[in-house]
Amino acid sequence: MKGIVFSEFIEMVEDQFSPEVADEIIMAADLPSGGMYTAVGTYAHTEMLDLVAGLSKKTDIPAGDLVSAFGKYLFGRFSELYPGFFEGVNSSFEFLMQIEDHVHIEVRKLYPEAELPTFKTNLLDANTLEMIYQSRRPFADLAKGLILGCALHYGEEIIIEENDMSQQDRTYVQFTLKLQ
Repeated sequence: MKGIVFSEFIEMVEDQFSPEVADEIIMAADLPSGGMYTAVGTYAHTEMLDLVAGLSKKTDIPAGDLVSAFGKYLFGRFSELYPGFFEGVNSSFEFLMQIEDHVHIEVRKLYPEAELPTFKTNLLDANTLEMIYQSRRPFADLAKGLILGCALHYGEEIIIEENDMSQQDRTYVQFTLKLQ
C-alpha cells in the first residue's frame, strides 16, 4: 500500500484519539517499517491490518468500523489533496462511476507501482448504483468508508447494502448504493 494511506491513517488517529494513542499502536505493532511512512513509499498492507487491530484493541471499536471511518476521513483528505479529480463532477454517483476510467488512471500516473483495487459500476436507475469491489487485500470496509465520504462530499445520503462474495474475507464485495 502507498505510504500516503498510512500517513493519513496515523493523522486520523492523532486527530480523533491522540498522538499518544498513535504512538502506542505503532510501538505495539512492532512494524517492519517502524511506523515511519513517507507518502511515496510502499508498505505491506499487513502493517495497516496490524495498526487497525491495535487501535481496535485500544478503543474497543470493531476493526471494520475503524477502517470504514478511516475511508470516510480519507475521502475528505483526497478531496483536499487532489481537487482536480473533482472538477466538473456534480454527484457521488458521477464520481464513483469514473473511479476506474479516470481516478485510477491518474493515480497510476502519480504512483506507477500502486496496486489498486478494481471497481466495476452499473447504474441500475437514477437512484441505485451497483459497485463491485475486488482486491487481493481485505479492505472492502475502506471502500465502504470512501463511498460514504464521497456522499458526504456531495451533500448526499446513501444507504449501502453489501454482499460479500468472497466468503467473509472482504476482497470481493458487491455494494448496492441507494441515493436517499
